[in-house]
Amino acid sequence: MRIDVHAHFMSRDYYAALENLPGVTVDRRAQGMSFLIKDGAQWLPFRDAMFGTDKLLADMDRKGIDLRVLSLSTPSVYLFEPEPRVELCRRMNDDLVALVAQRPDRLRAFATLPLPDVQGSLEELERVRGMPGVVGITIGSNLDGMPLSDRSLEPLWARLNALRMPVFEHPMVPTFAAAMNEFTLPVRVGFLLDTSLAMCRMIYAGVFERHPDFPFIVAHTGASFLDLMERLDNGFRNYAECREHITRLPSEFARNFYYDTCSFFGPLITLAHGYIGREKLLFGTDYPFIDRGAEHVAELPISADDKDLILGGNARRLFGL
Repeated sequence: MRIDVHAHFMSRDYYAALENLPGVTVDRRAQGMSFLIKDGAQWLPFRDAMFGTDKLLADMDRKGIDLRVLSLSTPSVYLFEPEPRVELCRRMNDDLVALVAQRPDRLRAFATLPLPDVQGSLEELERVRGMPGVVGITIGSNLDGMPLSDRSLEPLWARLNALRMPVFEHPMVPTFAAAMNEFTLPVRVGFLLDTSLAMCRMIYAGVFERHPDFPFIVAHTGASFLDLMERLDNGFRNYAECREHITRLPSEFARNFYYDTCSFFGPLITLAHGYIGREKLLFGTDYPFIDRGAEHVAELPISADDKDLILGGNARRLFGL
């Protein structure tokens, strides 16, 4: 069974809400991706073919994908004002659950929370966690600038930990995106840097030491995070502030995470396979932003049994499918 854990639910209503934000305009292009422009800088890519569930299922059939877990993409709902943020979050979750209900044999959902509103997020978590088809929640690498290591988020981590609910991290445009405003670098490079920064902060801040029981999935095969392991461990050995909130090496926490295959880069996935292990890798396509199937997994120099685990076996176990 082939299960895609990194794919996105694209709603015209959601994009319309983004277009109506202050400082946002639309740059439509005849070829390739169009862009939402925010405050004069490239912000978010899109193309009209992304919208529509018929294309979603046809894409799955073409790529031999049996089941796909859908989530809201960047920038989620975090940059909206508090009241419309909660309303939009509820609407997106309800729309996604309704979509999953149309094809429960093919679709599942990661729900969204109206962060950084912790109390509102706890309430939405309780509302959605029992809904049919919801297998976890998705969270951005920053919450409109707030780092995931912020102590105000402790009640949310504690509740997710008690529920043992899977959390899928997805990169956001970094706070330093203005320093790389060319060649779509905020997406090409900024996303990966922000995921790596988020993971480093969460580990050193002790989030996973205090809350060790909820599965955490890192997008894009960990971005540049896995390359940093020895430097992070050396930080723990050599700097007191890197030991203030944790009692184990950062690499020990990193080996407990799950990682999707959306780097699409065989050498990095092979590195993760050797370092993290075959049971912590999950197949992903990043639909509809990247048109890839399972070839980046099929071509790995690993056993057929390991490929089966990555393509679906690990997700079946993790989500209880």
